[in-house]
This record gives sequence, C-alpha cells and structure tokens, in this order.
Amino acid sequence: MSTIDAKAVYSLRSRTGVSIMQCKNALEEAGGDEEKAIEILRKKGASAAAKKAERDQSEGSVFSAHSSGKAAMVRIDCETDFVARDDNFQTVGQELADILLNEGLEKAQAAAEEKIPALVQKLGENISLGEMKRTEAAVSGVYVHSNGKIGVVIGLSGGSENLAKDIAMHAAAMNPTYINPEEVTDEEVEKERDIWTEQLAAEGKPAEIMEKIMIGKEKKFREENALTTQEFVKEPGKLVGELLGDTKIVEYVRIFV
Repeated sequence: MSTIDAKAVYSLRSRTGVSIMQCKNALEEAGGDEEKAIEILRKKGASAAAKKAERDQSEGSVFSAHSSGKAAMVRIDCETDFVARDDNFQTVGQELADILLNEGLEKAQAAAEEKIPALVQKLGENISLGEMKRTEAAVSGVYVHSNGKIGVVIGLSGGSENLAKDIAMHAAAMNPTYINPEEVTDEEVEKERDIWTEQLAAEGKPAEIMEKIMIGKEKKFREENALTTQEFVKEPGKLVGELLGDTKIVEYVRIFV
C-alpha cells in the first residue's frame, strides 16, 4: 500500500469536510487518486460532504495582514459570493492571514487544516485554501480592493508605506505581469511576434520595414506588461518608475479570485 502524503489528505479534507482518517483511508484505497477517493467516500456514506467537492469554486475572498515591512496575503475559495461575505468565512480568512504574518507558513497551513473543514461543515459549501504568500522588505504596502477579490503586496527597498500602497493599488487596477520590462519572457514575445507578423502581412507592409515596426511593438509590449513602465493611474503621464526614483520594487504579489 502506497504512503499517502499529508498534503493529499488535507486537500481531500478541505474539499469534502470528511475526517482526516476517512480521507486517508479513501486515498489509500484509491491509490492516491483524489477524484476516485471522493467516489469511495460517497459510496461509504460520506456523500453529503463528498458531493460538495464536485461543485465549482468560482468565488472567494482575499485577506491581508502587514506590519513592520512584513506582509501576508491569503485567498480562500468557495462556491458563492454569499458565503464569501459570511462573517464566519471572513473571520477565518483574516485569522489565517494574521497567523501567516506572525507565525509563518507552516503554522498557517496547520491552522487552515483545522479551520477550513469546519467552515465546510458549517456553511455547507465546497471551501478550500487557494493561495498563501508572505513577503518581507524594508517597506511594504498592501492593497485589497473593496470587493475582496483582488489583493496586492508591494515591497520596496526604501520610501514610504504610502508609496508602496499607492503602487499596490495601481497594480491591482492595471495587472502588470512583471516588475521590469526586461523580465518579460522571450516565449511571450515570440507568441506576440507571430501575431504581429500576420497582422502586418495582412496590411501589406513591405518586408524591409516590418522588422523596424516589430522592434517598436516589442518595446511597447514589454513596457505595457511591466509595473515600472506603466503610467501611474493616479497621475497620468508619469511612469511608476519615475514615481519610485532610486527606490526599487523588491516584492510584487498579486492574488485574485
């Protein structure tokens, strides 16, 4: 019989709300296959909770905590916005963010293993832990949108918390993929180049000027997808990099539902 990893047991428990021992036994019987383990649980009478695991989790909330340059962000997934706004759901999410900030990832994961299955039982939905991120920098700023669906952490090498929070708010709105334009991968650029080539050919652009156009398009693509080269939303005409001056962005986390 194969050894079942504790993370696999927790994953199944968070999806079903069934006890740890039931989950472990079902996974062992299923050879580690989570979907088969759910079927086994249903057949053995744990059907009410196991049925929840089949339902889609398209809602949820992002929770944050920060102090003295440290920041933590947690996403919990659920089925409906009604449950995402429930006081019990909100309380657990904030508790996990606080534990992650103050006690670290291992303690937060252990707390989630206890708290989330209890939420499944209490609220009657498929609820699971989405992401957990913890950062540390000289200065940190956190922004969570009012609907709780998008959260950003920005860590700076210096500057102020207000500056970091402003940039976090910008990133929440503009969704940059990278911090700097040179970080945009060659693979992504090549995909775009294929599209640009077809577009320019369809427009009848002469071959001798196509490469010059492509160079300009690549530069723009890199800049539009990088945080430091985007126009700052609160001050159009000024780039985020100009706002920073000599300060560097050393941490960038964006979590969304």
